[in-house]
Amino acid sequence: MTTGGRGIDPRYMQELKQKNNIVEVIGGYVPLERKGGNYWACCPFHHEKTASFAVNEAEQFYHCFGCGVSGDVVTFVREIESTDFMGAVRILAARAKMPLPESNFDTERAAELRKKRDSLIKILLDSARFYLSNLYGGDAGAHLEYISRRKLAPTTVKKFGLGASLDFYSLPEYLAGKGYTREDLVDSGVLAESKNGKLIDSQGGRLIFPIINAFDEVVGFGGRLLEKSDFAKYKNTKETMVFNKSKTLYNINLLKKLKREQPISDVIVVEGYMDTISLYQAGFKNVVASMGTSLTKDQARLVKRYSENVYISYDGDFAGQKADLRGLEILKDENLSVRVVPLPDGLDPDDVAKQGADAYQKCLDAAMPLIDYKLHSLEKKYDLSRSEDKRSFVAEALKIVRSAESESEKEDLLKKLRDRTGFTYQSLERDLQNLPAEGKQTEISLPVLPEAAAGTDKYKKAARFVLAAKLFSAPYAEKCDISGIGFDDNVHKIIAEYISACERNGERVRPSELFEILGEDSPEFNEILDLNYGDKLSGSVAERFFGESLQTLEEEGLQAEIDECKKRFEAETDTGRRKEIARRLDECMRRLKKRGAR
Repeated sequence: MTTGGRGIDPRYMQELKQKNNIVEVIGGYVPLERKGGNYWACCPFHHEKTASFAVNEAEQFYHCFGCGVSGDVVTFVREIESTDFMGAVRILAARAKMPLPESNFDTERAAELRKKRDSLIKILLDSARFYLSNLYGGDAGAHLEYISRRKLAPTTVKKFGLGASLDFYSLPEYLAGKGYTREDLVDSGVLAESKNGKLIDSQGGRLIFPIINAFDEVVGFGGRLLEKSDFAKYKNTKETMVFNKSKTLYNINLLKKLKREQPISDVIVVEGYMDTISLYQAGFKNVVASMGTSLTKDQARLVKRYSENVYISYDGDFAGQKADLRGLEILKDENLSVRVVPLPDGLDPDDVAKQGADAYQKCLDAAMPLIDYKLHSLEKKYDLSRSEDKRSFVAEALKIVRSAESESEKEDLLKKLRDRTGFTYQSLERDLQNLPAEGKQTEISLPVLPEAAAGTDKYKKAARFVLAAKLFSAPYAEKCDISGIGFDDNVHKIIAEYISACERNGERVRPSELFEILGEDSPEFNEILDLNYGDKLSGSVAERFFGESLQTLEEEGLQAEIDECKKRFEAETDTGRRKEIARRLDECMRRLKKRGAR
């Protein structure tokens, strides 16, 4: 029983996994040591000194008993390479020398799109090479002078692939000799059509910053003017089928390489190309840029693949320009820990980095949690030496304090407000409590929990153990039919249905298949996998607990049926049906009482 992913033929996915033994693939990233029936390593996804990362070769899945991550070979490659599902498939297909898969839907159209994409990528790469050759070809004096003025070392220039556009027509002439179609040249974004219909370099005359994705593919270009003009100082190539600015981060390719070399504790997010390059040159290699746009949900998720801790390092006047900082809430909504780096007014990260690594490190050390920075930026709007301004500041600041996630955080922020304004803590606390409600409030009554709720954890543990014993073929669980057990948790239901389907069809139960069925992230499945560690599922104690767990689940099922019968009895008006429900209710209660007496 297998399922394909993302519209890919299940047979292709099965062959892909067969040709990519999980031990060999993972062993290419981390050293594995065989102990017992599994291979072990220190987990590549969290810091640890004792190996708790197990690779099950027989079942072709991995599981870390330390941090709980788990998956099959596709999941591993996706996480370790910080890519998406199709990216992992591409990597594994190349490793196995398999052609890229056709989707189940509109395969002809999919092939056309792939061909189009490949053409655009080739055009962009050829353009990057052309710009690079220009930079040191003898005619790019203005470009090199700018690079020198910004104090960029030759090694840094090479690392980021900087180049030079000398005019508007040499690139079109160069690409014309490569045999590309006019349509593809325009669709790539590197060329544009002038008013008279001629093709021109869309970055004509600018210093060129290649934009490279996580697969080391050039997907677009940023360009900077070298002299004052009415045109925008910085300009990106247009969005294309390979370049979507809202889903791209500048320097993501080098960040990915850094992750392969060492753990990344945090990521610095800046606004522009020069900020990124200067910080990288100063030793802060964990930096990416949003390329001047407001942060998007896709960019937040991209950052999260590398670290859950983010430093926002925008210009020194960022607080004054964007006091509400709403864009940064996107990062917080993705459960990222966000700190904002305060910079001296009028300076940007590039300016500070040129003062030396120590100067920028001091700014990093002074980084504030997002909510603190909101207060910091709000304060810049007011002159706190004036009573009227001070009152207005407090009125707005308390609304920010109210959004704090915990009472202890609110208390800390109120103390800071007290110190900044001179108002007493007690008066600030009263004002906070007396703030008018935000929007229309709906009266909510607390639910009355059933008596059985106290044992919810007991039932969940019982369900996990029963499913783990069945998944990993414990001898005492072999003849147990779980198809009649009414599992409450949706993940438990899916696992139970999978096991029952395998048993009905005479197929082997393979835990690795559940990674496709359950999707990419299932903490509850990880809890079940944790039980397959050591001797938790073997021996007389485990066998006895299995029996007790079955009894617990049956009692839960009976209690659930009793509750349902009571609801139906109260709602039913037909006398005959009420008698039937009453008989069933009595039977369930007697069975439950009998079990409780054991």
